[in-house]
Amino acid sequence: MTAQPHLRPRPGSIPTSPGVYRFRDEHGRVIYVGKAKNLRARLSSYFQDFAGLHPRTQTMVSTAADVDWTVVGTEVEALQLEYSWIKEYDPRFNVKYRDDKSYPYLAVTMNEEFPRVQVMRGAKRKGVRYFGPYGHAWAIRETVDLLLRVFPVRTCSAGVFRSARNSGRPCLLGYIGKCSAPCTGKVDAEEHRALAEDFCSFMAGDTGRFIRALERSMRTAAEEQEYERAARIRDDIEALRTALEKQSVVLGDSTDCDVIAVAEDQLEAAVQVFYVRGGRIRGQRGWVVDKVEDVGTGGLVERFLARLYGEGADAAAVPREVLVSTEPDDPEAVAEWLAERRGSRVDLRVPQRGDKRSLLETVAKNAEQALARHRTQRAGDLTTRSRALQEVQEALDLPEAPLRIECFDISNLMGEHVVASMVVFEDGLARKSEYRRFSVRGLSKGDREQNDVASMHEVVHRRFSRYLEESSKAGELAVMGENAGEREGEHGASRPGRFAYPPNLVVVDGGRPQVEAARRALDELGIDDIAVCGLAKRLEEVWLPDEEDPVILPRTGEGLYLLQRVRDEAHRFAIAYHRQKRAKALTGSVLDEVPGLGPARRTALLKHFGSVRRLSEATAEQIAEVPGIGAGIAEAVHARLSGTEGRNDGG
Repeated sequence: MTAQPHLRPRPGSIPTSPGVYRFRDEHGRVIYVGKAKNLRARLSSYFQDFAGLHPRTQTMVSTAADVDWTVVGTEVEALQLEYSWIKEYDPRFNVKYRDDKSYPYLAVTMNEEFPRVQVMRGAKRKGVRYFGPYGHAWAIRETVDLLLRVFPVRTCSAGVFRSARNSGRPCLLGYIGKCSAPCTGKVDAEEHRALAEDFCSFMAGDTGRFIRALERSMRTAAEEQEYERAARIRDDIEALRTALEKQSVVLGDSTDCDVIAVAEDQLEAAVQVFYVRGGRIRGQRGWVVDKVEDVGTGGLVERFLARLYGEGADAAAVPREVLVSTEPDDPEAVAEWLAERRGSRVDLRVPQRGDKRSLLETVAKNAEQALARHRTQRAGDLTTRSRALQEVQEALDLPEAPLRIECFDISNLMGEHVVASMVVFEDGLARKSEYRRFSVRGLSKGDREQNDVASMHEVVHRRFSRYLEESSKAGELAVMGENAGEREGEHGASRPGRFAYPPNLVVVDGGRPQVEAARRALDELGIDDIAVCGLAKRLEEVWLPDEEDPVILPRTGEGLYLLQRVRDEAHRFAIAYHRQKRAKALTGSVLDEVPGLGPARRTALLKHFGSVRRLSEATAEQIAEVPGIGAGIAEAVHARLSGTEGRNDGG
């Protein structure tokens, strides 16, 4: 993969104005659209150092055959034009947000003579009022069933409506008062449309007006001794309040905002939106996106806002406030564009405290769960897992698919508390009962990179030394899944130990030095039938022993996705163990190393003397005066703190 020299425009030919640029392939198709405050600076960055570009950007530039640009007046115009071109050309190297499910909406067809309330999915239609989205269709139906008592709007299909109009008889809902029966002329089109408008107003957050009006009607009916009508109105009020209770109150009654949070990994991102109207959560929606371009979190947020509120979206859907987990790359231009879409000022910000911050944290948790759920669904599919294993086998030229993969990662902080993790994936799925962790021994404080390599060698050597020991105890080299039950049941052999199963593939978190250290450890043990590779974080390259160049797996392939999941899980497991050791070291003291001195006695000593320093100044006799501390323990504590532990009488 190389850069295209002819792509680079002549020096000085690119303007320094804001604008939008397009990369095209050899067939003239637009493959990438981007915007820039300074076109010259942005486009020049693609041609300065090809090797330093992100792999996704390298692929785009090497695929492109031409680049052009359009100058605009302001950054807001650049944002608008970029969105329009992305929508028009659908470039393959731009991120594409897609719903992580088809969300249902409560829709009111205001474009019909007699508006209808119904559940709708898919693309939005002109002239239809939408509320939601909701997590489940049944939630919409429950809400509608409650509101029809007060707003008896038509809910039947066109066919049922025509049939009732022809027969002159309303449906069951018309008989029980949950439909105003416009099909039979009980109300005319204007009266029915007024009911639909009131229904929409209530769903949009104007709830207090209707409840107060009903309460006045109820009191009037009671004063006129029309108790049955008062009871019906009371039940209507209760129905409205029940519908409101189904929508959580999270902020002040006057708050209208959208709360947006992003969760991401190396290849994908998930976005969650909570729609808050009148202080209540009126809906929730999620998207997932493949990160096919080199874009940061701010860029993801900016592109998402353009998609959410861009052309085709109802301008009235832009709220007064947009709360985000990360500011877009150009917050001022985005806020100005949103204000143009809304027709009034829009407050775009990251909340720092209070209820809005708490709500944003809830939305962020939903985004993280959505990303985890998406990854689990992708990983849990048998066909996908099989394809991933096959891709790894072909890329690494393995004799068979790596049904058992073990991955090792080293974690330390400036050479302190060096630990390692080993995670196991079988048939593409994590096998957590087989995870192991190691405390790395015998490293001197020195070059961190060299220590990482030495640590990797030590850990791999220790793991496979145990493999040889335990497999020899079982009487033969254990082969994963082959007659294991037979050996134990029929021949009485002991169950294989924790390290008795060999992997088909060892993956190390790192580049060529770590891979060679792992291979060297296996060679020293005489093991030559286990493949080794490394996955480097920066460019996601796969390194093999004794190879000068890395293997580049397809960025969107399942094989790379599997290796990344294995590597990320090993990293997570190592970090967790490292933090545990570091926390223990920070909260411990020199007293932890005194034999026979348990937590209760340590607490008693510190309570009596006030600090370890004062304790170190005390004599053994003074230490022995503490309740529960005998002469032997007092001598051991004094010797440890005074530095005389282990010395002989002769000095």
